[in-house]
Amino acid sequence: MSSFSSPREKLLFVCSRNRWRSVAAERLFKGHPRYDVRSAGTAVGARIRVTACHLGWADRVFCMERKHADALRERFPEECSALPIVVLRVPDDYPSAEDPALIDHLRSALAPHLPEW
Repeated sequence: MSSFSSPREKLLFVCSRNRWRSVAAERLFKGHPRYDVRSAGTAVGARIRVTACHLGWADRVFCMERKHADALRERFPEECSALPIVVLRVPDDYPSAEDPALIDHLRSALAPHLPEW
């Protein structure tokens, strides 16, 4: 029997301010045996602002809205050229990262992309 285990996939979640949506998504995967997760925001005042290093680290990027994917591609064209970027279509309509409706929306939006989750 082999002790080899497959490498963990690195997922980056991106929203505007990195306060609710991307943070909630990151929390969903904390401690998951298959994924390493981080989150960041595209806005100047983001809690953690996305950098080229984030994109270089990630295997896949999940953006909450199309504007986030567009901002990444505009700001980091080289880093994004071969990077899978998925738009989840999760609007900024939730009052906190703990909102049960946000968690449900994230789970539904992510399910087709991470079926083994």
